[in-house]
Formats: sequence, structure tokens, C-alpha cells
Amino acid sequence: MKHLLSFCILFSVSLYSQPFNHFFYDKTMRVDYYHTGSKGLEIFALDKVYEEGIWPGSKTQLLDNLNFGEYMLRVYDVATTQMIYSRGFSTIFNEWQSTDEANAGIVKTFHETVRIPFPKNKIQLTISRRDKQMMFHELFSTVIDPNIPNVVNTQPRTPQFTSVKLLDNGTPEKKVDLLILGDGYAKAEMQKFRDDAKHFSDVLFGTSPFKERKKDFNVWIIEVESKHSGVDKPNSKVWKENALGTMYDTFGSARYILTEENRTLRDIAGQVPYDAIAILVNDNRYGGGGIYNLYTTCYTQSDTKGMEWQRDYVFVHELGHSFAGLGDEYYTSSVAYTDFYQPGVEPWEPNITTQTSRELLKWKSFVEPTTPLPTPWRKAEYDSIETLRGKLDRLATDYYEKRQPLYDASMNILKTAEYKNKVGLFEGAGYVSKGVFRPSVDCRMFSLSLVDFDPVCTAAIQRVIDTYVK
Repeated sequence: MKHLLSFCILFSVSLYSQPFNHFFYDKTMRVDYYHTGSKGLEIFALDKVYEEGIWPGSKTQLLDNLNFGEYMLRVYDVATTQMIYSRGFSTIFNEWQSTDEANAGIVKTFHETVRIPFPKNKIQLTISRRDKQMMFHELFSTVIDPNIPNVVNTQPRTPQFTSVKLLDNGTPEKKVDLLILGDGYAKAEMQKFRDDAKHFSDVLFGTSPFKERKKDFNVWIIEVESKHSGVDKPNSKVWKENALGTMYDTFGSARYILTEENRTLRDIAGQVPYDAIAILVNDNRYGGGGIYNLYTTCYTQSDTKGMEWQRDYVFVHELGHSFAGLGDEYYTSSVAYTDFYQPGVEPWEPNITTQTSRELLKWKSFVEPTTPLPTPWRKAEYDSIETLRGKLDRLATDYYEKRQPLYDASMNILKTAEYKNKVGLFEGAGYVSKGVFRPSVDCRMFSLSLVDFDPVCTAAIQRVIDTYVK
């Protein structure tokens, strides 16, 4: 029996230690599908499968070890039934499902993409979603045989726009390949896009821990031309012919910028190897967005003197979402979601928790024995100030003038907090005032400021970078 157990263990290890080229070619398979539903309804339907350029991801860390994301993609070799690839991700659909529109029973369809190393043989591709206990349950399964004619579109796509490697630190398989695209840049504004891309790249790599890991990144840009300058603002009845379809007012939130033109985005992005996408929006309203393993958006213009730094905050903050799976730690700003985090359910995000037990806390290794849990931080005083700030009209011309004294008062509370340099359990996070906690009193994921990422967020970013380069 002992020898049989040893054999089984060795057999399992040998399967999972197969080299990349045993199952895959050094190419990318792009799988497009439709994601349809409403509150309590979710349907997937395969669209098309494409062959793209070289595989930009790691060739050694093929199975997800982060456990981030609302969904989990798994790929199995049909002949052996072995799981050969997996990745966590989130979607616009799962965010939309928590809006009033979805709660009203309205059905909507989103176009989505997953990308995997190009398999040599028949695969089964599955997508699973978490339940309220954070366990994954399979919702979609399809078999793809790349060796059958007409299953995969292998026609090379002619590049539509000029691409440039802004930062070159080595081969894609050993680096994080960040792709920066522009939207709402007319042909005459391409130099502005180049300058903006360089600026935000410098901002990112001037921020820890990206600063210390700069050599682990490549940065690509694609000079996407739009017919009009700027992007859509539906609530202001402003409509533009912008190439990537980004718009403000996503889910009714004036500052939330996303695009639902997934096919167009992927067609353009696929001309270079990429692991992460950032879209620079050539417009002047404060805003952005970021969804884990999807993309980041960030506005690039500021018409208010002295407020230009807010663009830098947004870019890095939203990359915290899309690249590292970090949750929003703030809770006083209005959002379009309803019950995005369920009471009593532990969020998957590494920097948000509902757990109050020191022994069970997911960042317990960062907490000193003398730090009280929950950790006091003058929350009631902070909330009263933020209530006043929340009553201001963000789109009014005098918004920043009226906001400044309230902003200064809030920041003073954070800067003078008793446990400001400690990791603890600070109540208020994930859009919820009570019962959801963050690791530190302040962090790039909490306040609108250029404060650094806290130790827990920093560790999560480091882990994600490692999955691409180690």
C-alpha cells in the first residue's frame, strides 16, 4: 500500500511538471464568448476562437496559485483529463449584476474574452464562478479541437495602428507586458498620446512596489486613432466616435469609465504581446475604472489648476484593481452597486475582510500582537466630514473649491491616526461602513491621495508580479 501511494504521488507530480511545450505551442489562443443574464440568471455562449501572436505569459506557472477573481478559467487536456492551465478573473457582467438595472430583471449581454497558451491537442475549457461561500462552481464548458479545420481563425490580423515598445526589459515570457492604449485621441493628437503614455508609465514606476520591480516589466503602446477627440459622456448628451468605445457614466456613475466594445479592444490589442491593458482616456472629467484581469481606464486631462495629481492617483489606484485584484477600501463615495459585498461572506480580494478573529485574519502575519482588533481610528469624525463632502456636486465648477477644506480635514484624521503606521483591522471598506475592514488606516486603495500602498496591498502586488516572472 505504501509503495502504491508513493507511485500515485510521483505520477501526479510528473503530470503537473510536464514542460510547457508538451501541451502548448508558443502562441496565444483567444476565446471569445457572450455572457448574458440578469440578477440570478447567467448564460455563456461561445463566439469565436482565434490564433494570435506569441504567448506573453509565464511558461512555468500555468496553474493559478493566487485564488483572486470572481471567476476561474480552467483548461483540461482531453486525452489525459489533466488540468493544464487556469486563471482567475472578473468581468463587467458580475459588476453589472449588482446594479439596480439587473435587480429589476433586465437581461443584458456582454462580449468577453479569455486567452490561453495555444494547445497542441483537444482541450476542454471551463468557466466557474464563486458562490456566497466563495467556492467555485462550473457554469460553462466547451471542447475546442485546434486541429480541426475552421475551429480556429488562424488568419493573421493586419495591424491597424503603430505600436512601439516603450520599455524593453526582456522577452515577454519572463516579464509583465503592460499594454497602454489611447482612446479619444484624434490623429493630430498622437504626440499627446505618446507624452501621456510616457507620463503614466513614469508615474507607475515611481510608485512602490512597481518602482522596485520596474525591470520585471515591458511596456508597449499602440497609437490608436479616434475620429473625434474625447469620449462619450451620456449624462451630458456628449457623444464621440472614439475607437475603443470607452465612456463615462457606466452603471449611472458619472466618473466610472469602461468600454463594452470588447471585440474591438481585443482585435487592436492582439498585435502585440500583453498581460495587462491600460486605456488612457483623452478627456477632462475625473474618472477611471479597473476590473481584475480585464483592463484599467484613466482620464488624462485636468482643467482645474493644482488638481493634475489626481490623474496619477487614479491610474495607479485602478491598476491596483485590474492587475493585482485589490478591492476598493473606501466606503463613503457613492457607487452604482447594491450589496456588492454580502454580509458575513469573506471577500476574495486580499485587502478586504469581514473576519474579526486574529487567528483567522488573512493578513494576520502583518499584525503585531499589541495592535488591537478592530483597530480604532476616529471613524465617526471622519464619516461626518465625508457626509458633507458627499453632498457636493462633483460636476459643479466650484466643486474643488468647496471640497478642499473638507478634504484637508479628512486627510488630517488619517495622517494623525494613532495606528497610522500599523497593519490592523480598520472598519469601513468595500463601499460598506460597518462589518467590512481594511488593513491600514490609509492606502492608495482608500484615500484620494498619493499615499503608498499599505503592506498588505504591496505584498499582493508582489505576488502577482511573481506569477509572471518566476
